[in-house]
Amino acid sequence: MTATFDYLVIFFTTTSGANGDKLGSDEKELIHLVWQTVDLANKKTGKIHEILVKPENLELTDECKEESGIGEESVSTAQPLEHALNQVNQHLCNEVNIGVKTFCLCTDGQLHIRQVIHPEASNKNILLPEYFYSFFDLRKEFKKKFPTSPDLKDLNIQSSLKYWFEVGLEDVTWESAFEALGFEIVQTMANVVLALISDPKNHKFSDPERVNQKFETGTCSKMERVDDNTVIRARGLPWQSSDQDIARFFRGLNIAKGGAALCLNAQGRRNGEALVRFVNEEHRDLALQRHKHHMGSRYIEVYKATGEDFLKIAGGTSNEVAQFLSRESQIIIRMRGLPFTATAEDVLLFFGPNCPVTGGKEGILFVKYPDGRPTGDAFVLFACEEYALNALRKHKDILGKRYIELFKSTAAEVQQVLNRYTSAPLIPIAPAPIIPVLPQPPFVPPPGLRDCVRLRGLPYIASIEDILEFLGEFTADIRPHGIHMVLNQQGRPSGDSFIQMKSPERAFLAAQKCHKKTMKDRYVEVFQCSAEEMNIVLMGGTLNRNGLSPPPCKLRRLSPPAYAFPAPPPAVIPAEAATLYQPQVVLSPRALQPSTPFYPPSTQLFLNYTAYYPSPPGSPTSLNFFPPPAAGPAVAAQPGAMVRMQGLAYNTGVKEILNFFQGYQIRPESVMIANNLYGQPSTDALVTFPSLQSAKQAVQDRNHCHLGSHFVDLQLL
Repeated sequence: MTATFDYLVIFFTTTSGANGDKLGSDEKELIHLVWQTVDLANKKTGKIHEILVKPENLELTDECKEESGIGEESVSTAQPLEHALNQVNQHLCNEVNIGVKTFCLCTDGQLHIRQVIHPEASNKNILLPEYFYSFFDLRKEFKKKFPTSPDLKDLNIQSSLKYWFEVGLEDVTWESAFEALGFEIVQTMANVVLALISDPKNHKFSDPERVNQKFETGTCSKMERVDDNTVIRARGLPWQSSDQDIARFFRGLNIAKGGAALCLNAQGRRNGEALVRFVNEEHRDLALQRHKHHMGSRYIEVYKATGEDFLKIAGGTSNEVAQFLSRESQIIIRMRGLPFTATAEDVLLFFGPNCPVTGGKEGILFVKYPDGRPTGDAFVLFACEEYALNALRKHKDILGKRYIELFKSTAAEVQQVLNRYTSAPLIPIAPAPIIPVLPQPPFVPPPGLRDCVRLRGLPYIASIEDILEFLGEFTADIRPHGIHMVLNQQGRPSGDSFIQMKSPERAFLAAQKCHKKTMKDRYVEVFQCSAEEMNIVLMGGTLNRNGLSPPPCKLRRLSPPAYAFPAPPPAVIPAEAATLYQPQVVLSPRALQPSTPFYPPSTQLFLNYTAYYPSPPGSPTSLNFFPPPAAGPAVAAQPGAMVRMQGLAYNTGVKEILNFFQGYQIRPESVMIANNLYGQPSTDALVTFPSLQSAKQAVQDRNHCHLGSHFVDLQLL
């Protein structure tokens, strides 16, 4: 959309810190506003005006004092920013007959409007007049007129004048604008504007830059192409921040529709990171200049990211989700902890008439596992902020016998949660190489065999490809899927990795030759170790100079050390599938509990740290998929049924579960407590009953009963 204007208002700002090309990058406050009107029709300039602004922090940098000639005593008696902007508005109304005449701001580059005016007004909750949302960048206008002039990043008032004189255009008296700020710069810019419109080709100021007033939510398809040069990663966000908070932090820059995607950790909670997609590379580069700017009392780190990173978080493929999010201008609330029997009617009744759900049942999206079982999560749409605030007041209210957690959510979070639940199993297995091989039995290393190496001090951004390049010639000696990245408690890379090698000899040579080699400007320590040591660290234990420390879990939760697993049953797999896929080789961080015919000992129930990071972790979803092993001495005594327990306290042990089912003849080895992402006990357990009848009776009698202070949900499998 193009438009012509009657006036241009040359606008210039000075902050109490860095100016010039660094303007706004240090988050310093405005101290000086200068402007001058240019009558485009009559080719005349008006009077130059200036206003000093009083910052909240009166300290000025030496660079600012030297360049601007302004001191602390001058700004200490000035007006605050809101009053100064009101005075600017009043002057413009008097000088330009607003309503009859139209005008637009004009600046030297993007920084004055995008990096100074809008961010500071947002931080101080100042409502800006409409004309601050469009402006002309004089550098771009000059570039349009003279395409052979210097690049935009090198083009400023000084270089524009130099180029003007070099090409021998109209001789204009430019004053002295090369070393001063304020009046002289504005006057010089006005002269450049007059020279442009006085040229025989009569340059038109008709297509101004736009500043988005509001962040637009939206969806993103995984098939969409996202330019790597438009995406950044923001870290250090408050956990309760929303996409609107992110848009406010980047106020002045144009974020693409649906371009703010909050990241979730392994437990499905926000981890303080977000991926933000801007409309072009120019805005992305301006966003990078806000590195370590503040959101409240916290500083936010801003780094480059890729389009692939953004699609992993915000991209979706579900038509159901796309239809749910197709309603514009809706506020999304996330519900956690719903009873598994909850229906849409229950949710509508929970919120009541004070906060009606948009579209009734159509405005509720239940999150489910791939097999259709509910996860206890749902997303709900509300038409306005008032309804959403009323809904959030019901945080931790009771629905059925469970309290419900409510959080303000985003379209990207909906996509991310649905992707994690529906695109990958809770305990996932990475895709195996597509080669015509038959299934092989899982590899179990002999005790004490030091055929692994530990990499310590990796860069946090290191990928598996970086590790392969680092190991060089020893890459050929790595076992299939033998690279295990270690995560910290926040679900981020810890800087450690374990590599399974084909022999202790190759592990020894790799440790000798690669120790303290450099990866991405950091030297990495390489040590030889055993699979047992690797497993303990993956469970949450520590391995350091003081020796090996076990993970913080109760011994009663570990499988009996003397238990001998029976021979694994033959794999039941279609012939055509057997020619395509090879089973994953994964070391279990903990020995499996015996006693269930539904889980043959060869079943892989533990996390592959090189695959996905499920959110949130829980019990396996593939119950009853594996056939029971053939009857034999080891399992003949267990023909019963299995019950799944959910909602346990994290410190619940086998003894507490046995007491909970007292009278149902449950044996200690029939209880298996599931592990979370870090190999530590989760809130789920599987209990095998001696008969189907006793399992049904236990579910009927004990479902939704207390175990300690928690309601426990029981499900017959």
